Amino acid sequence: MSKAVIKANIRTIYSRIKEQSPDHHFEFSDPFWVLITTILSHRTKDEVTDAAARDLYNKYGNAEGLAKASEADVLEIIRKVGFSSVKAPRIINAARIILNKFAGNVPSNIDDLTSIKGVGRKTANVVLADAFKIPAIAVDTHVLRISNRLGISRSKDPEVVERELTRIVPKDLWLGFNPRLVEFGKRVCRPVGPRCEICNISEFCNYYRHIHKKG
Repeated sequence: MSKAVIKANIRTIYSRIKEQSPDHHFEFSDPFWVLITTILSHRTKDEVTDAAARDLYNKYGNAEGLAKASEADVLEIIRKVGFSSVKAPRIINAARIILNKFAGNVPSNIDDLTSIKGVGRKTANVVLADAFKIPAIAVDTHVLRISNRLGISRSKDPEVVERELTRIVPKDLWLGFNPRLVEFGKRVCRPVGPRCEICNISEFCNYYRHIHKKG
C-alpha cells in the first residue's frame, strides 16, 4: 500500500484502530508525574508502572520531594519496574533538574524537555500530548512496528517515523494517537503472532498482503 493511499484513508484506518483498542487513561494528569510515569514505563507493564508511580507520588508528592529522595529508597519503591536500577537515579536527577533549572515546573516544549537527561523525544512527546494537550506523536516500539507494517515507513529510527507520521496523520488526530496504537499493538498487531485474522485494517496493510501472498 502506497503512502498516498494510506494518507487518503488515514481517518478510516485510525477510526478502525480505535474500534479495536480501549481508551487509555494516564494514572496522573500532573505534568511532573506524567513525566516520571513515562520514564518508568519503558519495558514495563502498565499495571506495574502505575503502581510504582502511585507509590512514589504517595511518598514524595512533587519534584521537590523526589529530588531529596535517596536512591536506595526510590529503588525499593520501583524494584518491580524494568531496569529499576537505571531508572531510580534517572528520575531523581530529572526531579532535581526540574526543580533547579525550571523552578519546579515541567517545561512544555520539546527542546527543554529533551534537555533533561534520560528524556528522549518519545517521552517528551508523551508529556506534551498527555499532560499539556499539545498535539504530538510519540513513537515507541508499538507505533514504529505498526507504521512499518502498514507501509507508512520503512525506517527503524523513531525520529524518522515520527516525521513521516506527522506528514500523514492530520494534526487533529495527534492527541491520543500514541496510546491508541499502543493498545492496538498489544491486542491485535502484536510483535509476535499478530492477529491479522481479526484486524480491522488488514486491507490497508503491507505486512498482511505479504503474509497472505506467501500463504
